[in-house]
Amino acid sequence: MDYLVNTPIEYLKGVGTERGSLLRSEAKIDKLWDLLNYFPFRYVNRSNYVNIRELPNYEGQSVQLKGTIMGVREMGTGRGKRLQASFRDQSGVIDLVWFKGAKWIKNKLTPGVLFRVYGKPTRFGSKWNIAHPEITPFEQVAQEKGLQAVYNSTEKLTKKGLHSKGIERLTYQLASTTKGQINEILPKEILEQYNLISREEAYYHIHVPRKAEDVQKAQFRIKFEELFFLQLELLLRKNANTEKTKGFKFEQTGPYFDEFYQNHIPFELTNAQKRVVKEIRKDLRKGIHMNRLLQGDVGSGKTLVALLSMLFGIGNGFQSALMAPTEILAQQHYKTIAELLEPLAINVALLTGSTKKSERKVLFEALEKGEIHILIGTHALLEPTVNFHNLGLVVIDEQHRFGVAQRARLWKKNTKPPHILVMTATPIPRTLAMTFYGDLDVSVIDELPPGRKPITTMHFFEKSRLKVFELIKKEIALGRQIYIVYPLIQESETLDYNNLMEGYESISRSFPRPDYQISIVHGQMKPEDKAFEMDQFAKGNTNIMVATTVIEVGVNVPNASVMIIESTERFGLSQLHQLRGRVGRGAEKSYCILMTGEKLSQEGKKRVQTMVSTNDGFKIAEVDLEIRGPGDIMGTQQSGILNLNLANLATDGQVLSLARDAAKTILNEDPKIKLEKHRLLRQEVKRQLKSKPNWSKIS
Repeated sequence: MDYLVNTPIEYLKGVGTERGSLLRSEAKIDKLWDLLNYFPFRYVNRSNYVNIRELPNYEGQSVQLKGTIMGVREMGTGRGKRLQASFRDQSGVIDLVWFKGAKWIKNKLTPGVLFRVYGKPTRFGSKWNIAHPEITPFEQVAQEKGLQAVYNSTEKLTKKGLHSKGIERLTYQLASTTKGQINEILPKEILEQYNLISREEAYYHIHVPRKAEDVQKAQFRIKFEELFFLQLELLLRKNANTEKTKGFKFEQTGPYFDEFYQNHIPFELTNAQKRVVKEIRKDLRKGIHMNRLLQGDVGSGKTLVALLSMLFGIGNGFQSALMAPTEILAQQHYKTIAELLEPLAINVALLTGSTKKSERKVLFEALEKGEIHILIGTHALLEPTVNFHNLGLVVIDEQHRFGVAQRARLWKKNTKPPHILVMTATPIPRTLAMTFYGDLDVSVIDELPPGRKPITTMHFFEKSRLKVFELIKKEIALGRQIYIVYPLIQESETLDYNNLMEGYESISRSFPRPDYQISIVHGQMKPEDKAFEMDQFAKGNTNIMVATTVIEVGVNVPNASVMIIESTERFGLSQLHQLRGRVGRGAEKSYCILMTGEKLSQEGKKRVQTMVSTNDGFKIAEVDLEIRGPGDIMGTQQSGILNLNLANLATDGQVLSLARDAAKTILNEDPKIKLEKHRLLRQEVKRQLKSKPNWSKIS
């Protein structure tokens, strides 16, 4: 095993210095072991042939033909120069064409010799041809296996003969010489329980399969192993945090919680909210550090659950903090929580980048004395000048917007780390929650408060804009309000602004004063101007809010019934779902209008169709995962957790569940994997951890 892991790829026969350098830069293949982990992305069944007369049934698909070369000729001049060969089988004739490498290929094309041809047929009028086919003398074909592995390559690799076929030759050569060199690292009981083939067999058959069943067994084994170690690391980290990090003990519910719950709670909690509050309460009274993720769709009532959790802390003599990613969201939380707690003697304060220096001084003094019970703010909470008297609980809203290092600073705000409640309104597919938050306990609010009506989502092309304007006028006549959101072009704030202002001018012409009042909000405005415009809309003084995505989260105007999203194709699914959640917060029927241009990519169509067909955030998240992949969804700051060459979190959820169960079984018997029979497991965990960031103290 050490030989495979430590030997540079140059030492494999047929590679050498130049190819080795290319494999390293183009495919991240440094050692022999990396080549074994460079897996095929598909397989071709080399036992299936079609006749030339059947080609109309296979247009655009790769096919395999068996026949002879009738004649070869060079045609054209300059850039149009090409090599053309007539190829025939018992059913017809087709042209084979090469635009590059003609001299080298011409010498191989012996008329009358039986060849196998592989490539994609294309029709030109009534004639068919295959450009740049793979062509092999049939006497060589007899030596090949039934399935051929197909590998990703690049233009630079291909120029040096490392196209798919070239890489296949290298992996075949290496896989054929590894007998006895690949150690088994999974315990015998895991292999038996999950019917896994050996590690050595898996690495051989994934590159050199005899039949489809070989591929399936090999892929399952390797995916299982990748996901097993991912989950084992997360569960080990969770156990270590629980053991090492003692938490503050909130022994009683306290008078504030009891008074608020019995007399001032604005509405009956849903069963899901009650269940989550109990889960949090159970954590807080244990005396171990709480690290909990609270998932809930837009409007499910996460803020109220967070408030009840903070009341537990206050009732036990601790302060709480709530950190939000934007000033608008922080202000919204402050307004909501301050209003809810007004009947109680609880001091709630707000700290953002806009808080004046004179106000900060007073706030900091009150905070250190313990006179402020709940501090709500943005990144400003992380500043070294912010010191608490006794911080016991931190709530992080929309946590994926905060970097790892930023969140880690919260741990230093008290002698022991405060309890952490991480909230997200962006539904996370189960596979991602088990992976990126596998070391957290997860609570899900999976029902909406009673009375919330589903939002009707409709798609309109630009040519139907007048119909949309009619809907706006109709809703305004009923006393409702409208959001119109323009996309954020991150590369250019100027472009954002121009795009927004053109839309604003167009809306102003179609909805003129004094019959209609329009607010505008964008990222270049001063915070106080943004707050004023938001306040005007919230009070109902303006009918239409034209904005960029600054209103994606936190804005709560129950009277707003229509969300119009311009250039929908430029938004991700998660963002579209968040924006839709800004309406439907009152008792009235609400609409989300998706506006797009006439031409939509396949991905754009899929996003629009998904939004129109469902309001279920978790279903939307699953589609988003399929489209974008886990790295994009969770953010670059967490991409280091993944070490997957073959497993796919979008499609391998079942394998992930099995792997997590297996990891739990191991740790139930051997919590620190110290038993001699788990020695190889322990070594592999250490090896993998060397290449990953240390997040043992980050929520």
